[in-house]
Amino acid sequence: MSKIMDGKLVSQKVRNEIKDEVSRLGIKPHLAVVIVGTDAASQTYVNNKHKACHDVGFQSTKIELPAQTTEEELLQVIDKLNADKGVHGILVQLPLPKHIKESVVLEAIDQEKDVDGFHPYQVGLLATGLDGFKPCTAAGVIEILKHYEVPMEGSHAVIVGRSHIVGKPLIQLLLDENATVTVAHSRTKDLASVTKLADIVIVAVGIPGILTADMVKEGAVVVDVGINRLDTGKLVGDVDFEPVMEKASLITPVPGGVGPMTITMLLANTLKSAKKVK
Repeated sequence: MSKIMDGKLVSQKVRNEIKDEVSRLGIKPHLAVVIVGTDAASQTYVNNKHKACHDVGFQSTKIELPAQTTEEELLQVIDKLNADKGVHGILVQLPLPKHIKESVVLEAIDQEKDVDGFHPYQVGLLATGLDGFKPCTAAGVIEILKHYEVPMEGSHAVIVGRSHIVGKPLIQLLLDENATVTVAHSRTKDLASVTKLADIVIVAVGIPGILTADMVKEGAVVVDVGINRLDTGKLVGDVDFEPVMEKASLITPVPGGVGPMTITMLLANTLKSAKKVK
């Protein structure tokens, strides 16, 4: 049995389910993505989202704004999308130029169209266990664990990372699955003493190879959310993959692990929004 948890496989399965549901829905879910500037990585992400929408039968609108766009001009664009009843999901691609406050922009998005799950309202729903849009990468991690039938109830899960995008939402999502959750980060003293206790280790700090084999107990499940480009151009995760794989019972690769799930869960949130409107 392979130890690899294949994010591409899980992603395709979920996308096929979304596509089938869209064919029966009667309307096309519509995702609008706003990108400010010409950052190459952001352009790639947006193009991938546009293609993913097309593949499952969504309508997708890409709004490209120059880097010198003011905060007020961006807010006006968001206001128009908020008012457009034909738009079910709004996503502003991050990072934004430095002269635009990210928090102001995210809070301006209609909370019912915030399919990224970053609006304080959606964060509040998550924290209180109510139904809302779950942040996509964190939700993707849970989806992979469920697909591979990793027992979360009663398990000790250690999250290495405390970002608003991954680490913090994962705390609540794992608690919802009845896991016991410990949060660590790059400044945790004696990190290995914490990670060695984990049945499930999820690493999301953006430091290549921070989790080594001596930090993982035999048979642990390891989820690598990190994605880092080395000077050689190679993409690697936050896990020292080959040695850790020898000890882990299951592990996600980079690339091809959690990454494909992020856009897939964005599609799932957009479909959920469209169903509310219908």
